[in-house]
Amino acid sequence: MPELPEVETIRRQLALTLPGRTVVDSWAFDHPKFTPASESVGGHIHEVRRRGKYLLIEITRPDGPHELIIHLGMTGQLRTEAAEPGGVGGVGGGPRDPYDRARFELDDGTVLAYRDVRRFGRIAWTPRGHYDGHPTLAALGPEPFDHALDGAALWAALRGSRRAVKTQLLSQRPVAGVGNIYADEALWIARIRPAARTVTRPQAVRLLEAIRSVLSAGIEHGGTTLRDYVDAQGRSGENQHHLLCYGRGGKPCIRCGEPLRHGVLDGRGTTWCRTCQR
Repeated sequence: MPELPEVETIRRQLALTLPGRTVVDSWAFDHPKFTPASESVGGHIHEVRRRGKYLLIEITRPDGPHELIIHLGMTGQLRTEAAEPGGVGGVGGGPRDPYDRARFELDDGTVLAYRDVRRFGRIAWTPRGHYDGHPTLAALGPEPFDHALDGAALWAALRGSRRAVKTQLLSQRPVAGVGNIYADEALWIARIRPAARTVTRPQAVRLLEAIRSVLSAGIEHGGTTLRDYVDAQGRSGENQHHLLCYGRGGKPCIRCGEPLRHGVLDGRGTTWCRTCQR
């Protein structure tokens, strides 16, 4: 699943081309998860933002400012391309890629295409800032780079649950945007066992520093491509070549040499070092 670095990479690319454009046409796969795309037609794009793993495209129509909310799910991709003859649906009304779930044609001839093989992603339309109908988005924790978030605040958030610390991170409540890849990486750097039910305040300080470090690296390298993720220009990320822990089960820990362990924690594949992460 694309996590914060992948979504932020796409956001930065789209922020260079979408603001100032008008949506002149759209097409959507016939399912409630994607049909809200049609609401954007006639709207003027002002800004492309991100909240956790969500892309928020601010669009103003005559009835006021709205947001097009896009979640990429497991296999979602966003790409920009030139418009096809006959409009975004192409001749005959269908997209040229059978896995496209929505397409938006802009007034400069650009098409923003949303591709999702497994259809776990979704598109929503809401008045700007109104997330009552989107409980997962509304309940997100603070952004990891928020200056108001410090180790004490993260410690307080983690203390409110007896679940494993990794499971808490994946819930998006203590901090937004961290998924399976970057949780394993951050916990390894912070020397915290993923299954730990409690963390100390110093550990929480180290963990926040590690989260910020691995997310920054992921953004710098254009995201992590393990299978499906590509950026808005169709390019794979490079961060998979820089992972320290995730996906290295059975290989030596680069810190102590102990073979890294791999197992399942609360339904999610997890890699850790039983020596470094006691």
